[in-house]
Amino acid sequence: MDKYGLIGYPLGHSFSVSYFNQKFADEGINAKYINFEIPSIEMVMEVVSANPELKGLNVTIPYKEKVIEYLDQLSPEARAIGAVNVIRVTHDGGKVKMKGFNSDVIGFTQSIEPMLEAHHQKALILGTGGASKAINYGLRSLGLETVFVSRYEKPDTVCYRDITPDVVREYNVIVNCTPVGMFPKTEECPPLPYEAMDEHNLLYDLIYNPDETLFMKRGAEYGAQVKNGLEMLLLQAFASWEFWNGKD
Repeated sequence: MDKYGLIGYPLGHSFSVSYFNQKFADEGINAKYINFEIPSIEMVMEVVSANPELKGLNVTIPYKEKVIEYLDQLSPEARAIGAVNVIRVTHDGGKVKMKGFNSDVIGFTQSIEPMLEAHHQKALILGTGGASKAINYGLRSLGLETVFVSRYEKPDTVCYRDITPDVVREYNVIVNCTPVGMFPKTEECPPLPYEAMDEHNLLYDLIYNPDETLFMKRGAEYGAQVKNGLEMLLLQAFASWEFWNGKD
């Protein structure tokens, strides 16, 4: 039986494990998807060696960047982004080969593109982790200017305290790539001047639990268009399956 799985820490509830095991059952695929909760990235090689039937992995927080040093190959997108969330595992004789891909960028761009209008020229990306790098790559590929926002002083980023009403009017696409507002801490949201928003703003949250985060709710109160990360997640899952099955 083929095996696929997810590496990350902590994992808790995983969308992928329920999605793929349901897919395998529905389509009569002789495979199983497993959560591999590993407290350090070094353990990825133990997972691979202990599971010779392994054909593919998804990668989540906090390993999207750290996993790269363990891979034999990277797709051009994964290399440009500097983050991997899909690994194809192949067995060549006695050797295991691992190639890294990034499906975040595919899921995100396919999901947000239909929502973009002519006045959506500039975007704020909240957060600076592995997912935010893919979002930056995706937004730029769609022709938007981007700026990263962080709680801390970092090169090439602005702090939340610098986000004035004028900034959210100019950078009217805002993508939340942080876990702020995710279940169970649903009463939190990124500190932004929501009252300056209107129907020209588009707020996209990578979080999908809850369905409507406080970030989305507060934006919508002022007329902003909002969307959560569920469709992106589904599109990513389709892309993962394609990558695992040899489609680059």
